Amino acid sequence: MKFKTQFVILLFSLLFLFYPGDSYYIKLFFFNRDLFANTKKNINLPSGSFPYSINPNFIPQITAEGSYVIDSDSFTPIFQKQQSRQFLPASTTKIITALVAFDYYRLDSMLTVERVIDEGQSMGLVKNEKITFENLLYGLLVHSGNDAAYVIADNYPGGEKAFITAMNHKSKLIKMRNSVFKNPAGLDSPGQYTTPFDLALAARQILINKTLAKIVSTKSITVSDVDFKYFHSLNNVNKLLGEIQGIGGLKTGYTLDAGENLVTFYKKNGHDYLIVILKSLDRFEDTKRIVEWINTNVGYINI
Repeated sequence: MKFKTQFVILLFSLLFLFYPGDSYYIKLFFFNRDLFANTKKNINLPSGSFPYSINPNFIPQITAEGSYVIDSDSFTPIFQKQQSRQFLPASTTKIITALVAFDYYRLDSMLTVERVIDEGQSMGLVKNEKITFENLLYGLLVHSGNDAAYVIADNYPGGEKAFITAMNHKSKLIKMRNSVFKNPAGLDSPGQYTTPFDLALAARQILINKTLAKIVSTKSITVSDVDFKYFHSLNNVNKLLGEIQGIGGLKTGYTLDAGENLVTFYKKNGHDYLIVILKSLDRFEDTKRIVEWINTNVGYINI
């Protein structure tokens, strides 16, 4: 009888400790972990090592209005700031553009430049130029070329309209429940928005894909059309790539209304992090501060 009483007390103690609505520990270690773990791709499941804040009162001081930072291996958030608020995505939209396009095109697929988009950042494509999908991916993700985004959409079955439908379908498929996309480049458009949390989900899909992960980590590259008539020198917009050890790129974004956006992949001491910065006054300085905070204030324990 005494054993049963002790067991019941222990059981209710554990239920109280790990009840998601009230427990500090469950929020610390498992906040939205099920959502981040929901994928059909092969990933490294948590090994029992989880991050914690060494000094909970010390948080990074950033200008960004929205931010979400996770430990990728355990799917644990380590810093949040308005992570569910809707923001203009700007060119971080190209993360979804790349994921949708990769589902359809082969790397050696030849696409034709049907129209030239000269609004915003451009990789310098020429009308009627024929170029491989792989080279367009470099223009899209390294140089953030809006023209590359529209060529990819225009060559999709059904054209740009069908491609945008596929973008929104893809976003919902990977559980981006608070995102809507209206064009493939991220140009400001009424009704287009995303959240820091949703972008972390999209970025994780990029990193799962080895080809796309390699492309976003490229500092600079020169690509050509299939006939070697036109050459395009591409430089990564993310100036932290190559400046700070451990940063493996990912995606920038900027418009006047969106402000400065940046999604960053960072590795430190065997741990992988995703850093999302939205509507910042200085995305690179904000990201530096978060990296420094991770280096000094994030520890790990085994459960």
